[in-house]
Amino acid sequence: MNPLLGVVFHWLGGLASGSFYVPYKGVKKWSWETYWLVGGFFSWIICPWLLASLMTNDLVGVLSRQSASTLGWTYFFGAMWGVGGLTFGLTMRYLGMSLGMGVALGYCAAFGTLLPPVFKLFIPSIPVPETITQIAATLPGQITLAGVGVCLLGIAVAALAGLAKEREMPGEEKKKAVAEFNFSKGLLVATFSGIMSACFSFALTAGNHIGVDSLHAGTPVIWTGLPKLVVVLLGGFTTNFIWCVLLNIKNHTAYQYLASSIRPEHAAPVTANLKIPRLGNYFFSALAGTTWYFQFFFYTMGETQMGKFGFASWTLHMASIIIFSTMWGLIFNEWKGSSSKVHRLITSGIVALILSTLIIGLGTWLKGRQ
Repeated sequence: MNPLLGVVFHWLGGLASGSFYVPYKGVKKWSWETYWLVGGFFSWIICPWLLASLMTNDLVGVLSRQSASTLGWTYFFGAMWGVGGLTFGLTMRYLGMSLGMGVALGYCAAFGTLLPPVFKLFIPSIPVPETITQIAATLPGQITLAGVGVCLLGIAVAALAGLAKEREMPGEEKKKAVAEFNFSKGLLVATFSGIMSACFSFALTAGNHIGVDSLHAGTPVIWTGLPKLVVVLLGGFTTNFIWCVLLNIKNHTAYQYLASSIRPEHAAPVTANLKIPRLGNYFFSALAGTTWYFQFFFYTMGETQMGKFGFASWTLHMASIIIFSTMWGLIFNEWKGSSSKVHRLITSGIVALILSTLIIGLGTWLKGRQ
């Protein structure tokens, strides 16, 4: 075990997650559902199977030996996370990278802590050690819940920044920074996305036995989380595939996967060039999808190195994503033209979100010492 190396891996995962949407900016004349599904094939199917097959022993055998309960819960929570991942893309679309990720991941950090123990009150078989009432009865639990409160405060402050930005900036400026900026719609989507995305943390917990079995099959410890990702991300792929195909049908955009030009009825009146850069679109979508997968790749690597500090994995991941996504938001001038008040608000909101992850980590650390 090497906790310092584990921290480095978690921050690399955060860099991948905070950066994955950047390549999508290179996609031209494809609908959102088209490029999201293409990227998703790399995120949820190609990369998980390829890397797990190359780096672990007896992948198919390990998965086939799992109980229906282990595979079922891991897949189920993966599918629920997939709903969050699906709407996460819409969050970026409506709020931009810095505000979108800050709000969505703030909710994710908060509800990733709260939802499993709340559900355990009603479904005792869920693989979570304590209920919410048991957590609240201890000092570490109270500190953790206080961190959740700070997280929600950070979300509120970031949301105020977004509302102030929407009121201050002329429509032209908003569209330059985020083409489809819509604060009210984006906040609603980010809230739902953050809640559902929290399911990823306990999808991994549900699949712990897969990692143990992979270790027994001779896989080095650092790679034992990869077989779990195959099942978790298959669940995520399922929900995203269904939704994107439905949108392709509804919006008549399924032709875009193979077409070399836009159908005239889908082109804006001022569009002179209807040619689709198909090869480039596949490249940038594949790059985005692969980058998104690598957040999980590095997350599982970091988790194996944390030892008794394993409690910090989720919070480190959330904090690093928020920081790197904010960095990209600044690079792409998403807050350019807004007042100093708005800049102070978004800075305060992001700081509160990072602080909340540290408080939640402290509570979990104290719990681990009991």
